[in-house]
Amino acid sequence: MKWIVRTRGNPLTLSAAIQEEVRQVTGLPVTDVRTMDEVISRSTSRQRFNMLLMTIFGGAALFLAAIGIYGLMAYSVQQRTQEIGIRLALGAGAAGVRKMVVFQGMRLALLGVTVGLAASFFLTTLLATFLFGVREKDPVVFTAVAVTLSLVSLLAVWLPARRATRIDPVIALRYE
Repeated sequence: MKWIVRTRGNPLTLSAAIQEEVRQVTGLPVTDVRTMDEVISRSTSRQRFNMLLMTIFGGAALFLAAIGIYGLMAYSVQQRTQEIGIRLALGAGAAGVRKMVVFQGMRLALLGVTVGLAASFFLTTLLATFLFGVREKDPVVFTAVAVTLSLVSLLAVWLPARRATRIDPVIALRYE
């Protein structure tokens, strides 16, 4: 048997009096007294844990993506040191070289963001079963994810691009 008692004040301060009244009326011992906040918290704990887990995995994936993009662009700049040195020796400005590297990196990153958004749009039905209080196709979430990934990609591409503008043309032409 379960009883639900609504109070105007703090239910924990009235708990002893309510338990005594229920014991007198029913003659049964009262056990497992909880507030409604505790009941709701227990009923949603699995979904909150899944959301926390998804957040941790999402953060780790974002971090790994940033490291991957940075590594790829740093490797590309290192492989193209001679080409960049020739461009700088022939009069290309640092801003032009930086723009070239950023454009090439962001083109790939934005293609990945687009493919990822398209795939996630179709996989949201599966993810909605794991998360509590999340709409399946929330435009704010889709926009926030795309913007966040693009900004992280821009930072990961910007650092090697900045390094590319600091290449000394004389050293780059001797590089092999």
